[in-house]
Amino acid sequence: MIHVVASIRVKPGSVPEFLEIFKSNVPRVRAEKGCLEYAPTIDVDSGLPPQHLDENRVTILEKWESLESLHAHLRTPHMLAYRERVKGIVEDLSLAVLEAA
Repeated sequence: MIHVVASIRVKPGSVPEFLEIFKSNVPRVRAEKGCLEYAPTIDVDSGLPPQHLDENRVTILEKWESLESLHAHLRTPHMLAYRERVKGIVEDLSLAVLEAA
């Protein structure tokens, strides 16, 4: 199983717009072969000292059956359309692609 943590920083004040676009795509992604989990999350203040809150960050938590499933996901027409729709509001993207140790 492959775990993906995608950290997406959007332009200030753009989180609601980004989430609307993102969530409209979730059913298509969840229907993809190999998708086990795909959900957006936002920071919540935990009061824990090492936490760095960012009100303009959305973190996507994903689980895929395999790297092949993840690569296929990135080539789907709905993901190409999604990236086009959000490119004007996304400032930065980082990925962690992980497997169980």
